[in-house]
Amino acid sequence: MATAAAGNDAAVKGGGKKKLIIIIVIVLVVVLAGVGALLMMKKKSHADDEDGAAADEKPAAAAHAKPGTPPTFVPLDPFTVNLADKEVDRFAQIGITLEVADAHFADQLKAYMPAIRNNVLIVLSHKTSAELLTVEGKEKLAKEIRRESVRPMGIELDDEDEDEDAAPKKKKKKKRAVESPVTQVLFSTFIVQ
Repeated sequence: MATAAAGNDAAVKGGGKKKLIIIIVIVLVVVLAGVGALLMMKKKSHADDEDGAAADEKPAAAAHAKPGTPPTFVPLDPFTVNLADKEVDRFAQIGITLEVADAHFADQLKAYMPAIRNNVLIVLSHKTSAELLTVEGKEKLAKEIRRESVRPMGIELDDEDEDEDAAPKKKKKKKRAVESPVTQVLFSTFIVQ
């Protein structure tokens, strides 16, 4: 009987070791599952942050520069264009610099530069010298250039500021206000002949 009791003790100790190993394995599986879930949540929140930043660069709102940091300027090559005057042949030579909130967006702008230059040339070619010689005309031109400079990137700005004198249009669903990543259009040269 002593050997039978010793066999039972060994079986109990062996069974206890098996239970301990099973408990440790279960705890490890639970811990690994928790760590995996945490990593997935962090990865998803990081992806959401990147998507949010991309949405800010796209039609949503533009990212604002941090206070105290200077803006970034993107100079465009000078434009020389024939104006839409019908009586006489007139042309304009205009130097434009775009002010943007951050350097990252400035790099994006440079990637779209051929399309941006095309849009600006089209806007300029539809202007008359009389429109461009007034301060109001220059301000309206700056707004149009600001709108057209972000259009190739899929950002559509509202025209409400430019259409104040236009007839009222049908009310559409109000869209979320879109801020342009181009904060200002600056003229470095402005010659009309």
